[in-house]
Amino acid sequence: MPLAKQAPEPAGDPQQARAALGRLRAEVGKVVVGQDAVVSGMVIALLARGHVLLEGVPGVAKTLLVRTVAAALDLDTKRVQFTPDLMPGDVTGSLIFDARTAEFQFREGPVFTNLLLADEINRTPPKTQASLLEVMEERQVSVEGRARPLPDPFLVAATQNPIEYEGTYPLPEAQLDRFLLKLTVPLPTRDEELGVLRAHHQGFDPRQLRDAGVRPVATAADLAAARAAVQQVSVADGVLAYVVDLCRATRVSPSLELGASPRGATALLAAAKAWSWLTGRDYVTPDDVKALARPTLRHRVRLRAEAELEGVTADAVLDSVLATVPTPR
Repeated sequence: MPLAKQAPEPAGDPQQARAALGRLRAEVGKVVVGQDAVVSGMVIALLARGHVLLEGVPGVAKTLLVRTVAAALDLDTKRVQFTPDLMPGDVTGSLIFDARTAEFQFREGPVFTNLLLADEINRTPPKTQASLLEVMEERQVSVEGRARPLPDPFLVAATQNPIEYEGTYPLPEAQLDRFLLKLTVPLPTRDEELGVLRAHHQGFDPRQLRDAGVRPVATAADLAAARAAVQQVSVADGVLAYVVDLCRATRVSPSLELGASPRGATALLAAAKAWSWLTGRDYVTPDDVKALARPTLRHRVRLRAEAELEGVTADAVLDSVLATVPTPR
């Protein structure tokens, strides 16, 4: 089993790293059609050392997206199909008795990779879902009192179907809060879908990305340099206060029984810094915060039952919050 690639120490030119990540977005766009916002969200999560929850109906290229990002970054990736009978050890790894040495040996699970695709994560019981909590937060696996660190970079991209609830286990709030972004993967437009059909008609095979022309255009070193540059992005006190005010406003919204936590505020700040750097600036603007507010907070708030019955959505509540909280100048 090949070892996942470890990122080198942060080094290199930030401008070159930004150009490399721009090429990454373009390379993924070769085969993942019409999902520019979702691709950008994946890059933001990589820059901010976060994880992504992808929500969309089957067949909108969620799996292909993760595989293509890994291929364009030349990173290791593994996929786990979450099912009702999946056990925690099937995800993190377990101790196996070796008869030759008469000792227990740790067999690494699929989490020991760079990009982990947790497919249909809401189809497995809470016990197995919880096995990812330490993985996502601490980036390590603890077995028999020993912590085993995961490779760097490491990202969990989990998928779930928004319309099918039979036989599923909704993710608990603590689990949802570990995802930096919740990205909705929309259906393509008519022209985009025509482009997909033409590509398949001409022989495109999503299982053979190399044959489709996908090549590594950025490296772990570029990602490390980019992360170091994102840390240097400046944030004015007024923008910091704006992030706090947005999150506090969700806690008093009459449509919500649970607002965004302080972790949500730090996540929004991290995502806004990554986006501002990716777009060529070394400072965060209120518009950066607004652009990332929905994907960063939509899964961290919980609607009241009566609001759900009236058809209110988390995004609609966040739109109202963004419209009422004063924007700093």
